[in-house]
Amino acid sequence: MFQKNTTLGEFIIDKQKHFKYTTGELSRLINSIRLAAKVVNHEVNKAGLVDILGNASDINIQGERQQKLDVYANNIFMQTMTNRQIVCGVASEEEDDFVSIHSKNGGDNNKYVVLIDPLDGSSNIDVNVSVGTIFSIYHRVTPVGTPVQLEDFLQKGTKQVAAGYIIYGTSTMLVYTTGHGVNGFTLSPAIGTFYLSHPDMKFPETGSIYSINEGYYSHFPQGVKDYLKYCQEDTEDRPYSARYIGSLVSDFHRNMIKGGIYIYPTSSKAPKGKLRLLYECNPIAFLTEQANGLATDGYKRILEIEPTELHQRVPFFCGSKSMVDKVHSYMNQYPDDENY
Repeated sequence: MFQKNTTLGEFIIDKQKHFKYTTGELSRLINSIRLAAKVVNHEVNKAGLVDILGNASDINIQGERQQKLDVYANNIFMQTMTNRQIVCGVASEEEDDFVSIHSKNGGDNNKYVVLIDPLDGSSNIDVNVSVGTIFSIYHRVTPVGTPVQLEDFLQKGTKQVAAGYIIYGTSTMLVYTTGHGVNGFTLSPAIGTFYLSHPDMKFPETGSIYSINEGYYSHFPQGVKDYLKYCQEDTEDRPYSARYIGSLVSDFHRNMIKGGIYIYPTSSKAPKGKLRLLYECNPIAFLTEQANGLATDGYKRILEIEPTELHQRVPFFCGSKSMVDKVHSYMNQYPDDENY
């Protein structure tokens, strides 16, 4: 059992034993994410003091106006992984297409690809609310030594080697899993080192928090509407508390610690859902299951969804097991809504 003063670097080195055939690439990759996170954290903490708040001039592939910090965070993570040449390809929510990374020795000899949401919740930047970074790591499926292809990124979530997030809030934390539980590390701003602060994180079996943007209530499928009515009933253990920040990382982090459910369903305004399968839902689902929770699209397991496109959107339900099971009981009353 690790002590709480264990550094992230020490933890990563020890956990290499879980990967019998690795030669250290995954450890170096996670270390590069740690480095980029520290750089982005430094910039986020200067927001308001330098000209980095507000909109950038560009619209991203999602049709969303980019924030200046979106662009900055994307550049930092892309540069860190490209310059260190520890991955063969990166796909970012902020990029139209994946980026193939070629090593100096003339071959694409690295084993891993990374999918990343560089700054989740960026619409909250200007009002000083917590934002985050989400990442997902896979083994490539095409032959080592050849350029990466789309199929290297379009893998089921069950194939993830590692996933995690960084939350930039009152304290900065890096939370990740390699399939052997979830552990959280808090950045010491005085010395710039991440220390183990939240070992073996688990969702409580149930909770009393539901997180959803209820402003779209009239556009939700009937199963979601019925579940929300259940959450609001006045009983011995309800109504539940509604808590919605609008940053997936922040909402998920709170619910994992306190117990709760996060819901971003389809709606008449977003008939395929809004969250991205590869950049948001798969990594958060991997963390959820490793933390004893459930993650689904309302009917089936998120990690079993076969991706068909790089920026694919899906509905998303995740959290404490009993709460996700309960919302399923309402969704299953309307099976014709499965393709809504």
